[in-house]
Amino acid sequence: MEDSRSHPFRDSVQDAAAACEVPDTPQTRAPAYRLAFTDTDFLVRDELRPVRLQLELLKPQMVMDERGIRSTVVLMGSARVPDAEGTGSAAGLAEWYGVARDMARRITERSLESYGREWVVCTGGGPGIMEAGNRGADDVGGQSIGLNIVLPHEQAPNRFVTPDLCFNFHYFAIRKMHFLMRAKAICVFPGGFGTLDEMFESLTLIQTGRMRRIPFLLFGRKFWESVVNWQALAEAGTISPGDLELFRFVETAEEAMAAIDGWPPAGC
Repeated sequence: MEDSRSHPFRDSVQDAAAACEVPDTPQTRAPAYRLAFTDTDFLVRDELRPVRLQLELLKPQMVMDERGIRSTVVLMGSARVPDAEGTGSAAGLAEWYGVARDMARRITERSLESYGREWVVCTGGGPGIMEAGNRGADDVGGQSIGLNIVLPHEQAPNRFVTPDLCFNFHYFAIRKMHFLMRAKAICVFPGGFGTLDEMFESLTLIQTGRMRRIPFLLFGRKFWESVVNWQALAEAGTISPGDLELFRFVETAEEAMAAIDGWPPAGC
């Protein structure tokens, strides 16, 4: 079989395998002798933070490029929202689980028209609203992305994320970049600190022109107007009145899809 490599040198995979076969001596057992790219103790040192940041940016990027994923629709929301039969601290918001699931179904049906390359549902990969998003995609036989993160309480990815599109992050900042890098629309459901953080960073990027304006939908006007006094921000002059047009309130998946389809083109 012809070697498909574009250069004549031995590659890193070959050398990593060969390094495991070296004679066992005091010199080869010493940490200094390990290949740098296979030395976990070296890679987690404080001085290697820039390298780890780059790796977390590159790995999901490369995997999604290899899968041919060109655009996503991001669903953000609380990990604590249960399905209709569930209980818990956010049980009063359970209706939004069903709405998020319905929204993900509709998005994924559209995604399947492009063979899963466009309009791919992307969530944080955890429970609650995130699970509803991945579950809705699974309902109609589509793939979906989960961007999980290591947390002290050991949040595990939900079982509906497409396994080879399920990523795990150390850095919140890089995870948020991947939420937005391919986003064709952003859907924000009721949530807490994490959801607010993701929502406001996204709005700030759009407001400041660091990101193009895309459909930005807040599900549940009653919830969002009770949490954020948007009008007060405009009246105080801390945002412009026009900034209130960067997003829209919606109540149903049907309304949200219509809002996405009717969103003003970029530059309007």
